Amino acid sequence: MDLLTLFLLAVGLSMDAFAVAVCKGLAMNKITVRQAAVVGLWFGGFQAGMPTLGFLLGRTFASSVSALADWIAFILLVLIGANMIREALSKEEEEADASLAFGKMFVLAVATSIDAFAVGVSFAFMEIGGLILPAVLFIGVITFVLSVAGVKVGNVFGVRYKAKAELVGGVILVLLGIKIIVEHYL
Repeated sequence: MDLLTLFLLAVGLSMDAFAVAVCKGLAMNKITVRQAAVVGLWFGGFQAGMPTLGFLLGRTFASSVSALADWIAFILLVLIGANMIREALSKEEEEADASLAFGKMFVLAVATSIDAFAVGVSFAFMEIGGLILPAVLFIGVITFVLSVAGVKVGNVFGVRYKAKAELVGGVILVLLGIKIIVEHYL
């Protein structure tokens, strides 16, 4: 796998994490370098870890994992997104979810990296062999950078459109889930 292909793959895998990072930034009043780095580390770490796990398990479980990966991502993203939409449309006054709590970030990191797991499974069948570590680290670094940028982008727009931030974030997550399933069947 050449560097350009790996870069395009990393950017493609990072887009889900970027969209969720934008949503996090939308919900934050004022971001700090630490907050942006936490989001980047969660998403970058999982985008590096999941293909590693997929690669390690790929040869044994390739057919069953590939079939379920899209459905797991779809269910997680739609559930999280639907909850965000429900909260946004609720009459109750509630702050948009800027939480970086372990449980919330874990679920988001898993949901945005299921496709990376499937890519790791495919790596098991490619001639990537000893290059798996540099490849997954590269994917993780690209995701980290784009996630940090996403928090900033979301925060800039969030100041102007705070009332609709959670609704937009929920819709983005639901659409990402639907995109995964549509691509699964095309």
